[in-house]
Amino acid sequence: MAYDWISLTTDYGLEDGFVAACRGVVARIAPAVRVIDVTHAVPPQHVRQGATILAQTAPFLPDSVHVAVVDPGVGTARRGVVVVTGHGLLVGPDNGLLLPAAEALGGLTAAYELVAAEFRLPIVSATFHGRDIFSPAAAHLALGVAPDEFGPALTELVRLPDPMVAAGPGKLVSDVLGVDHFGNVQLAARFSDLVTASIDKQAYVHCGQSILVATVAHTFADVPTGTAVLYGDSAGKLALAINGGSAVEALGQSPQECTITSSPTES
Repeated sequence: MAYDWISLTTDYGLEDGFVAACRGVVARIAPAVRVIDVTHAVPPQHVRQGATILAQTAPFLPDSVHVAVVDPGVGTARRGVVVVTGHGLLVGPDNGLLLPAAEALGGLTAAYELVAAEFRLPIVSATFHGRDIFSPAAAHLALGVAPDEFGPALTELVRLPDPMVAAGPGKLVSDVLGVDHFGNVQLAARFSDLVTASIDKQAYVHCGQSILVATVAHTFADVPTGTAVLYGDSAGKLALAINGGSAVEALGQSPQECTITSSPTES
């Protein structure tokens, strides 16, 4: 099956030529295939945030070959893989980055290791598999090369640990999935977890040494400018924001975990 689109999700940034090199490799192999840049601003080596962004975005893209590279293990024994789903293919390192998106695209149906030399560049750098392995593989897949031609079938892939969410009376503890461009803090918890914890109207959000008093509301403008709000975001997750500002700046840190309580003394 051929694809008209390839998407790119990386932690490469835009200051260097890394993204252009990947796009150039695709263009030389499959010049008619169009490329969608999901983001290249994943925090460096932050595999979970890259996985979250791709999983929350891929269902809104056309059926594509999705290349994702957040790869602190590049050049080691970690495998490169192509993952087959009902709504597209995923190409990247076998480090847990791809599986959340595979589930969002209808579930994994097969996976293959990327070992066939004819579908990579002639010289493979130890540190730039996005250019030398994943981009050429994606271009060949988009042209219709079958995934099983790239290497042996895999029965197990690396999976990230499930993020922690614990809700009890008056208290909700949740891992942080990421921080967006606006400084909004996305939690692994869902808005419904606040209901489980019997937290409504006002909440105390403890992240590290910082505490914000937040209103439980529907959207940013439900609270005065400069104040904190807890709301259900567009991905169905619970998020912390400052109306007209940045929650992460107000916290003074990029948190890994937050505790939300119904009273200021609980934590």
